[in-house]
Amino acid sequence: MRNVLIIGGHGKVALLLAPLLKEAGHAVTSVIRNPAHIDAVVASGATPVVHDAASASVAELAELMLGQDAIIWSAGAGGGSPERTYAVDRDAAIASMEAAAAADVQRYIMVSYLGARTDHGVPPEDSFFAYAEAKAAADAHLRASQLAWTILAPGALTDGAGSGLIDPTPAVERGPATPRNTSRANTALVAAAVLEHPGTILRTVEFSDGTVPIGQALTP
Repeated sequence: MRNVLIIGGHGKVALLLAPLLKEAGHAVTSVIRNPAHIDAVVASGATPVVHDAASASVAELAELMLGQDAIIWSAGAGGGSPERTYAVDRDAAIASMEAAAAADVQRYIMVSYLGARTDHGVPPEDSFFAYAEAKAAADAHLRASQLAWTILAPGALTDGAGSGLIDPTPAVERGPATPRNTSRANTALVAAAVLEHPGTILRTVEFSDGTVPIGQALTP
């Protein structure tokens, strides 16, 4: 059993992930910003903690993480203003990595997206630019850290069923990303599975919906 802390616990992926972790025998705590989301988080099998990760200090986040075995970042600004996007998807994400190190929580899983990279090619005038910049910076910071990290890079998220089958080698063109569809349910299944696969540590796991069983795809 592990103690797992999900940041962004009311997100669609997180609400699908919590019951998977619970079923696997883990104790799940979900950090949420809005008290109105408590009931939904409880229904998912997680223990809710109301805290705004975007305004929290590293010390405050570290206190939340004490006693945890793994952190899963599944938070996002959700297409808000560029300022909010940078505050959540870059600054708060980076603060959470520093907090994990301070709390001596080594295992850290980041939910990113397929095509996230510093040379993402999204033009500044595109509404996606702030998100692409923020995620690239957060992912780069995580890769440079001493944490036992895994970055998940699913394609364009859908509400499709969780088949448990993925494509671990999805094609992404250089320049503006043209990722393949990936169900949120499969993304949650992959996030749960990487906890059981030490071979995913220090790896970026790119995937879309496909035909390969997740366990097979994650095995080097």
